[in-house]
Amino acid sequence: MLDKDQIATASHVLVKHWRDGTKCDALEAKLRPQSRADGYAVQAVLETQSLGNLFGWKIAATSESGQKHINVAGPLAGRIMSDTLIADGGTVPMKGNEMRVGEPEFAFRMGRDLPPRAASYTVDEVLAAVDSLHPAIEIPDSRFSDFAGAGEAQLIADNACAHLFVLGAATSANWRAMDLVEERPQITLRGQHYLGHGKNVLGDPRVALAWLANELRGLGITLRAGQVVTTGTCHPPLPIRAGDHFAVDFGVLGKASVGFV
Repeated sequence: MLDKDQIATASHVLVKHWRDGTKCDALEAKLRPQSRADGYAVQAVLETQSLGNLFGWKIAATSESGQKHINVAGPLAGRIMSDTLIADGGTVPMKGNEMRVGEPEFAFRMGRDLPPRAASYTVDEVLAAVDSLHPAIEIPDSRFSDFAGAGEAQLIADNACAHLFVLGAATSANWRAMDLVEERPQITLRGQHYLGHGKNVLGDPRVALAWLANELRGLGITLRAGQVVTTGTCHPPLPIRAGDHFAVDFGVLGKASVGFV
């Protein structure tokens, strides 16, 4: 287990790479987290070093394709900081982004707190605490040049590959009456069309949301009202490059888009 100084130093190294747009092969051995708990401890220090505030949470690897992309066996939670937000329809630079993929996602904004407790939260309990549903796009990246070989603990420390995030407008549709499992958002990229599937998100985006609430519960962290949770890609990560325009149409649930320069 890493001590307090090692945790702080490891986080500082990763934050510096993020700010500089540079990569490393791995954290040096004495700073390398060996467990999920170590990884989350390093990640938590990010909040004290970020230029922004905690906006919400992301879930990496909720789909089989996402798990294969970063070579992990299951989901990882990460922080979305306010300084990583991109306006819907805006543009982002590709400089420093080596993962170079876009991901269409279902995002939920919480309406009330879900504090830590002994018992796990059920899906229904978590959904009852949700205020709104949004279409979203995540643009992940890693501070590790070999992110597929970094391992679960280092990737959690690396903020679960968080990079940039686009949040669409809250839907006005009655999403609670819809079967999100069978929603098929359409992604348009370089004139090609791709169909996502709600079931790719841990079987159900609502189940993924409950997973996040319970992951935080286990860490002693409150999922707070106003925070946004983006639940993971509903389509295999799509390669992007400068000049691309990535647009997602969730039908009655709304749209989101972003350009790359």
